[in-house]
Amino acid sequence: MTEKEYNQCVDLYADNLFRFIVKNLDHTEDARDVVQNAFEILWKHCKDVPFEKGKSYLFTVAYHNMIDHVRKVKRISLVDEFKEETKISEQRIHDAKKVLEKALDRLTDVQRSLILLKDYEGYSYEEIGDIMKLNPSQVKVYLHRARLHLKQYLVKMENVI
Repeated sequence: MTEKEYNQCVDLYADNLFRFIVKNLDHTEDARDVVQNAFEILWKHCKDVPFEKGKSYLFTVAYHNMIDHVRKVKRISLVDEFKEETKISEQRIHDAKKVLEKALDRLTDVQRSLILLKDYEGYSYEEIGDIMKLNPSQVKVYLHRARLHLKQYLVKMENVI
């Protein structure tokens, strides 16, 4: 990939990549860091990555960086939870967007990423498989299971009201 092609990748994929990562992380600054790191890694390996594979390469690198970031944050938050006791209050959620976000939060990281890549970003099973290092049939099965979990959560009246 040439420098010009790299700049084209930035123009073409930066917004989609940022949107995907920020939806998973729910934190804008962390998402910017993950996306910037993905483009930095692409720059370092641009001689090895053909332009046609740039999108897949970016999403794959960003996805793996995001997973590493989530694991790091979970470790930090677990340590903080042990230091001080926190009580979680149950609140009724009436906003549909908040209900959907809460439902997505109940999914595993892989399930949430599959839902967002397929239903929100519109990627094909093959593209999702390339990004997440799964074969298309695994993507279909995992996506089906994720949708079932969402459905089971969203059909219960107490979760929606």
